[in-house]
Amino acid sequence: MQPSLSGFDELHVLHELKHYLPAQAPLKDFVHHNTLHAYQNREFFEGITCASTIFGYKVTLSLAEFRNLFETKRINADVLSKIIREEKGEDQLQFWLENLLEKEFDTTAEPRIGQLRNNWKRIYKLDLDSAVFPTLFRVLGSYLDQGIAIWNFPSGHNGFLHAIKELERNSFISFFKTEQPKKILLEGQPKISNLLHLLVGDEALYEQYLFDQQFAHQGWSGIVSVIEQLPESLLDRRIISLKDVIIFELLLEIDALNFKFGNTWAPLATKLTHKPTPLFQKVEPTELNQTIILWQKAFEWTYYDQVLKGVSTQPATSDPQGKGFQGLFCIDDRICSFRRYIEQLEPECETYGTPGFFASEFFYQPEDGKFVTKVCPAPLNPGYVIKEYDSKNKRKKDVHLNKQTHFLLGGWLISQTVGFWSAMRLFLQIFKPTMSPATASSFKHMDKFSKLTIECEHPEHKEHGLQVGYTVAEMAVRVESQLRSIGLVKNFASIIYIVGHGSSSVNNPYYAAYDCGACSGRPGSVNARVFSFMGNHKKVRAILRERGIDIPQTTQFVSALHDTAADEIMFYDEQELSAENRIKHEMYEVSFKKALDLNAKERSRRFMLIDSKDDAAKVHEKVKQRTVSLFEPRPELNHASNALCIVGGRELSKGLFLDRRSFLNSYYYRIDPEGDLLFGILKAVAPVCGGINLEYFFSRTDNQKLGAGSKLPHNVVGLFGVANGIEGDLRPGLPKQMIEVHDPVRLMVIVEHHDEVILKTIQRNADTFEWFQNEWVKLSAIHPLTREITVFSKGKFIPYNILSEEIETLSDVMPLIESFHDNFPVYAIS
Repeated sequence: MQPSLSGFDELHVLHELKHYLPAQAPLKDFVHHNTLHAYQNREFFEGITCASTIFGYKVTLSLAEFRNLFETKRINADVLSKIIREEKGEDQLQFWLENLLEKEFDTTAEPRIGQLRNNWKRIYKLDLDSAVFPTLFRVLGSYLDQGIAIWNFPSGHNGFLHAIKELERNSFISFFKTEQPKKILLEGQPKISNLLHLLVGDEALYEQYLFDQQFAHQGWSGIVSVIEQLPESLLDRRIISLKDVIIFELLLEIDALNFKFGNTWAPLATKLTHKPTPLFQKVEPTELNQTIILWQKAFEWTYYDQVLKGVSTQPATSDPQGKGFQGLFCIDDRICSFRRYIEQLEPECETYGTPGFFASEFFYQPEDGKFVTKVCPAPLNPGYVIKEYDSKNKRKKDVHLNKQTHFLLGGWLISQTVGFWSAMRLFLQIFKPTMSPATASSFKHMDKFSKLTIECEHPEHKEHGLQVGYTVAEMAVRVESQLRSIGLVKNFASIIYIVGHGSSSVNNPYYAAYDCGACSGRPGSVNARVFSFMGNHKKVRAILRERGIDIPQTTQFVSALHDTAADEIMFYDEQELSAENRIKHEMYEVSFKKALDLNAKERSRRFMLIDSKDDAAKVHEKVKQRTVSLFEPRPELNHASNALCIVGGRELSKGLFLDRRSFLNSYYYRIDPEGDLLFGILKAVAPVCGGINLEYFFSRTDNQKLGAGSKLPHNVVGLFGVANGIEGDLRPGLPKQMIEVHDPVRLMVIVEHHDEVILKTIQRNADTFEWFQNEWVKLSAIHPLTREITVFSKGKFIPYNILSEEIETLSDVMPLIESFHDNFPVYAIS
C-alpha cells in the first residue's frame, strides 16, 4: 500500500479533536450543555444523524420505543399523519405510515469511529486498549488529582509531559517495558507526526487514527481538553494539554507493540488491504433515519400541540397589582410547582421567574475559604468578589475523614477505635438517616447569620484581581436591569421575596448539577442576599427613582433559599424588616411551609418507596429523609422531564398544570416594544435552558456513551470526575438515576410578543440565532392581544393550526398526583 502525499496538519487535527470531544467540566463545575455541541452549526436532524453515523451515538429513542409510545397513545395519530403530510406529501402518507408502524429495518450499522484502529486487533491480534489504558488512566488520574492522594504528582506544576520525563529520568522503574519509547521521550521533543509514522505509516490516515484513539476514551480526552482551555476549572491547577496526552499514549502504544512483537511489527497502513470509510465523508440519510425523524417530530408535536392549545386560551398579561407579596424565583423547572402552590395559598401574591443569579454576577469567597467560586452563568467573567465574614457557625469536621488513617501507626490506632464506631454509625444510617458533615447541603453554602462585603467604597482596592463588592452606581444598574427584565417597575408590594435555590444530598458526585445552573452549579443564596441588600439601599432607590422606578419606602426585599431536594426554605436578614412587615412575613412563612409540604407530595409520585396518598406533612418528612440517606441514588430527579420555557407574563401559565416541565421566565412585552430586554433573556435561555434540555435528551437516548450509566458502580476519580471502577473511562453526561423518567423532546420556547419583534431580536446575535435557526431549540410566539400562535421554522414565523380541540380541566390536582407515576399531559386548572 503506497503512502499518501497529503500533508498532516497537527494544529488542525488537535483543534478538530477538541471541537468534537465531550466538553463536560470537572465535577465542582458540572454545568449542563449541549452534548453534541460540535454539530450545532447544522440543522438538528442532520447534525444528530451525522453524530450517529460517525461516532455510533444513539440520538433518539429506538423504533420499538416509538411504536410502543404510539400504541399507548402518547404519540397522537392525527399529529403523526400531519407530520407525514408536511414532510413527505399527501400521496406518500400510506407508504410512510406502513414504514413507521410495520416495516422491519436492519439497525446493525457499524460506526465509522474505531474502524481504522480496530485493525490492530484484526491483523495483529493485539488489544491496544487493554495494554495501554490501565497505565494511561492511572497516570492521568494521579496527575490531575485534587486531594484524594496524600502526595502530589512529582514535578506536577511544570506540565504533564515534563513531569513524565522527570519521573523517567529519576525513578528506578519506568512507565515503559522497552527501551525505544523511553529513548524517544528523553532524547528530544517527541512529535505526534513522527510517532504516527512509526505506528501508522500513511499521513492520509493520521487524523482518523487520532480520532479513533482519543474517542476510545472520550471522557479522559474531553476533561483534558476542558482543563487545557480553562485551567481555573481545577482549584489546584495543573498544566496539561491534549497534545501531551496524545504523545504519551502513542509512546505507550509503541511500547506495547515492542513488548509483544519485538522488531517484527510494521506500521498499520502497510497491512491494510483497503482503507476505512473516511470519518467525515458526507453522511447520506437512510430510510431508517427518515422514519426515526418522523417519529421524533410526531412525539414532540403531540406534546407541543397540547401546550400551545393551553397557552392560547389564557388571558392577556396584566400590569402588576402589588397586592399581598411579590416573589422573584429562579426560572428553574423544579420551581414551577412550588410557585403554583404559593399562589394557591396566597391568591393575592404575584410570583416572577428570572435566572437565579438575579442579575448579580460575581465570585464568592466564604469565610476561611481558600478559593473564590463563580456564582453566575458560566460564560460570564465577572470582575467582582463578594466575601463572607463574621460567620457564627464554624464548619463541622468528621473524625472519620482523617488523613492520619493513611499512615501505619495512625491508621491502625484509628481503625481499632473510631473504626468500630464508624461501622456502628453506618448501621444506624440504614434505619435513621441523618445530616452529617459530609452532606452536600445547600444551606451550608453561606451562614445565615454571617455578613457580606456587598458595598464597595474603595474600587481601587483589588483582591484576586477583583473588585470587592459593587459601587452604588453599579448596584443601581443591576437592580434596574433585573426589575425591568421581568416587568416589575411599578405597584410594588410591601414585601418582595428574592428566592434562590439549591439542593442537598449525600454520596452524590453530581451535587453541582442539582444546584442552580445560573449560579454555575452553586446555590443561589448569596445572590439572593446581595440583590436584596442592593434593592433595599436608599441611594440605589434614589437613582432608580430618577430612572422612573419608584420603590416605596415601605417596600422591603427579603432574601431566601429554597432547597429543592428537601423542600425546605431559609430566610435571611429578617431582623431588618419593619414591625409591620415582620408581622406580614410571619404570616407568609406559614403559607410557604404549607406550599413546601404540598410540593413535596407532588414530587413524591415519582418516588416508588413513598406513598403519595399520605398526608402532605408526612410525605414531606419522608422526602427530607431521602436527602440525608447514604443509600439513596435519587435524592431528587432534578430537571428530568423538562420540555418547555415560557417567556411572558404569569397569566400564560398560571391556569395550566404543566407537571413541573417548564422553565418560567417572566417578561412584560409592553415595556419592551423593540425587544431590547427580550434579547438579554433569549441570549441566556437558549444556551442555559437549551443546554439543560439537550444534555438530558442525549443522556436519555444513549446513557452509556453520552450519559454516565448507573451511579451505583461509580468511583470518584481525583475529585474531578467519575469512572466505573478504578480503570474505566471518565463518564460524561448524566447518570441513569437522573434521566430515567425523562422524555427526550427538544425544548419549546414560547415567547409572548409580536413575532416580527422576536425575529429581529434573535437575529441580533449569531450564536443565539443558531440555536433557533437550526432548531436545536424550538421557538414559537403567542400574540399578546389575539393569542394567535406562530411557529419559527426555516427562518420565519408561520401560523400554527392547533389540532387539540380542548384540554381537560382539573379542579384539584391531588387525585391525579396520587394515582399516576408517568408524565402527564397538559391540564387546565379551574
